[in-house]
Amino acid sequence: QVQLVESGGGLVQAGGSLRLSCAASRRTSRSYAMAWFRQASGKEREFVAGISWSGAGTNYADSVKGRFTISRDNALNTVALVMNTLKPEDTAVYYCAATLTRIGPSIYETSYDYWGQGTQVTVSS
Repeated sequence: QVQLVESGGGLVQAGGSLRLSCAASRRTSRSYAMAWFRQASGKEREFVAGISWSGAGTNYADSVKGRFTISRDNALNTVALVMNTLKPEDTAVYYCAATLTRIGPSIYETSYDYWGQGTQVTVSS
């Protein structure tokens, strides 16, 4: 079992920044990719950013590209999402996800085996 816990969410004014962090409960011997998804109230969960096991490969949704940066520290079993120039439309619960069957990131929810409980990000106008 891999437990994921997100932190760093909160309330921020439009144009501001937040840093989200996802901590895994334990290390794994398997290579794995990780990602951030988000779900706004009344909307379906959507892909935000993904990162390969090595950290060299990243992928971003068009809506956040250039504003958000995903990174990971395998020694600490953490993945971060730095969100800059936040917009009200970024308001959502942000979820960390991991897969033990992929090395590279995927935009699909079904590619991921483990999910965190989410952290709320609210961006005011």
